[in-house]
Amino acid sequence: MRIEAATTTALTMSQVTSRAGVRPDTVRYYERIGLLPVPARTSGAHRRYDEDVIERLRFIRGTQRLGLTLAEIADLLSVRDTGVCPCEPAETMMERHLAEIDAEMARLGELRAELTSLLSGMSGEDCADPLPGTWCPPDRAPGEGGG
Repeated sequence: MRIEAATTTALTMSQVTSRAGVRPDTVRYYERIGLLPVPARTSGAHRRYDEDVIERLRFIRGTQRLGLTLAEIADLLSVRDTGVCPCEPAETMMERHLAEIDAEMARLGELRAELTSLLSGMSGEDCADPLPGTWCPPDRAPGEGGG
C-alpha cells in the first residue's frame, strides 16, 4: 500500500522513534517479526505510520519491562487486536513470571549465603575452598602465596 508524502496524519520513522523512545532498528525488527503492522510507504518507499503505532510500541516496551518475551507479547497483541482486553492471558503470564522471579531470588539468596560463608573463611592461612574444588593448584598448599 502506498500513500502520498503530503498526508498529514502519517508519521515518519523519525517522529515515531522520537515519540515512542525507541530506535529505528527496533521498529524495523518489530515489523519483521509481526509485532507491528507493515507500514504504508510513500512513492519514494519511505515508511509512514499511523498514530496507533506509538501506543503499540509503548505497550510492547512496557510489557518487556515486566519480563514478558516477544512471543508472549505477540500473543497478547493478537488478543488485543481482536478488540478484547488481554487481561486474562496477561494475568497467567505475570503469575508465571512472578514465580520465576521468586525462584531466582531464592537461588540468589542461597548463593549469597554461600559466598558470605566463603568470604568469612578466606582470611588467614587456611582459606575455605569452594565446593567442589579448591582455590589452590594441586601442587601448592594453602597459605603458599595467595591461597
